[in-house]
Amino acid sequence: YRMRLHGFLFFGIASNMVGATAFSPSGQAEKTSGTSLSSYLDSMNPNGIAAPKPASYGISGKSYTNVPSSPFDGQASANGAAAAFFPFAKADYFDTSYLVSKGPRATFDWGAPADATRKLGDDGLLRAGAWYCTNGGWESPNPKAATEVFWVLSGHGKLTDADGVEHHFGPGDNVIIPKGHTGRWDVYEPIHKVWAVNAHANIEETGSPIRVQVDHYHSWNEELLSALTVDNGVVVDDPLYGPFLQSSNGAAPSAKVFYNVGPTQVGVWSSAAGSSYRVQQGERAWIYCLEGVMFVTDGRTGEARRCEAGDTIVVPQGWYGYVDVVEGTKQLFTVAK
Repeated sequence: YRMRLHGFLFFGIASNMVGATAFSPSGQAEKTSGTSLSSYLDSMNPNGIAAPKPASYGISGKSYTNVPSSPFDGQASANGAAAAFFPFAKADYFDTSYLVSKGPRATFDWGAPADATRKLGDDGLLRAGAWYCTNGGWESPNPKAATEVFWVLSGHGKLTDADGVEHHFGPGDNVIIPKGHTGRWDVYEPIHKVWAVNAHANIEETGSPIRVQVDHYHSWNEELLSALTVDNGVVVDDPLYGPFLQSSNGAAPSAKVFYNVGPTQVGVWSSAAGSSYRVQQGERAWIYCLEGVMFVTDGRTGEARRCEAGDTIVVPQGWYGYVDVVEGTKQLFTVAK
């Protein structure tokens, strides 16, 4: 636990994964069906078998009974206590034992898929949480209502575009399903993932059909990232934290944006140990920490969180504060504009 003078962020740090080769099953029986199916994100059931942990879980110095219904607005939580920090979760917050079961899926054409979920935050545009699903397959013919980005913690599956192009994924893969996508899901080994959703207004993809994108951990090796531009001591082109003063140790972060369509940016941000950055106008973002340790300080309250591999945090548009890197860190992020 630390105190600072400035800062505000919604950030998520992911488990320390290594790039695993995406699974490509052979001999798996697959059927097709024209059954309509709503997005699992649009039909999350608040009732279930697992009682969520309180908002105080993973947070030092404060204890609140209820998770704030609108984590970005800084308003009072359901029990009347002011929200002290933007949504933040340690890695085991999304352990499968804490996900809320939705039971068997209503429609499927093979296996017996049942899913469970847990939401971390929702500001009306950016949502974040985790999802688990057992083996099975189903058609998804209705255009997806939002752009989803997810990081695979475990399991193997496949997403298929409307024209039959297949996208296999497994642990250590990042998957992007753009708004408007249609196709199907197949889960070959139970999938556990953390996700972010940008509920932007319009379909931004121009290709037909709209395609899923899968990016692998090894494509974010340090030598494949680009050093950010420093002009008169100011880092001017940071895609996640906005312009800020160069660290006192002379270091500048590096980054790679691998999806930039309309109001959604997805990428990786990296910085060396010992770096400290004063954020003045950060982006609304979901952050999942892949590697390292850092402190994120909320400038409104001076409160800080130790964020390490496996943790998740979500920050609002325009947040301000500090990012202090203790051990070299690499972060997967989704910016929603």
